[in-house]
Amino acid sequence: MLTKRIIPCLDVKDGRVVKGVNFVNLRDAGDPVELAALYDREGADELVFLDISASNEGRATMIEVVRQTAGEISIPFTVGGGISHVDDMKRILRAGADKIGINTAAVLNPSLIQEGALKFGSQCIVVAVDAKFNEAWGEWEVYTHGGRKPTGIRALAWVKEAESRGAGEILLTSMDADGTKDGFDLPLTRAVSSLVHIPVIASGGAGRQEHFYDVFTEGLADAALAATIFHYKEIAVPDLKLDLKHRGVEIR
Repeated sequence: MLTKRIIPCLDVKDGRVVKGVNFVNLRDAGDPVELAALYDREGADELVFLDISASNEGRATMIEVVRQTAGEISIPFTVGGGISHVDDMKRILRAGADKIGINTAAVLNPSLIQEGALKFGSQCIVVAVDAKFNEAWGEWEVYTHGGRKPTGIRALAWVKEAESRGAGEILLTSMDADGTKDGFDLPLTRAVSSLVHIPVIASGGAGRQEHFYDVFTEGLADAALAATIFHYKEIAVPDLKLDLKHRGVEIR
């Protein structure tokens, strides 16, 4: 059985880490380079850096911040936001990222997943999916542009397509749970994890240590990502890992 991973997420806007609730009401959470170095020292398994306003503002990711962050850490580092071409991927990887996260661009141009996987390998391509429950469908809908635009695309069909096109991982964010601290969206996570054969990173809703246990055991996630609870020191990565080990979860 693959060990489970704990992944802090740096949502970056205007060069600062921010965090909100349900994708709105953002507040400052610190310097991305300093936070990345802290999480590396604390034993986080990986880091995710998301330039959350790049796609909506129609600009490229902040290369210099990526370069500085990569210089401070030794753990795998995924970067997403504003990546719409293979050349963008190349620039981010050269700046020090290990993996590329694509969301809006992949929905608008699904062949980008294949192009990236062919050029850099599937292990490099993380397809990020922002999903919200659609009451009329009784199923989850994909949103783009930092959660601002509904697409009319069903999330379960989309993750399956992303996998078939060469995605190496799915970074699955529940917009309904995001920032609420009420726990990960277990039905959504379990539905996606049961459907695809690539790792699923669960995101959105972590508030307590037991929420991580739940998403690994009930949600069947391969990794769990969180931001608020780590940034504001509500849970420390070493304490969380120790708790999961005591509960019998295989952790790195």
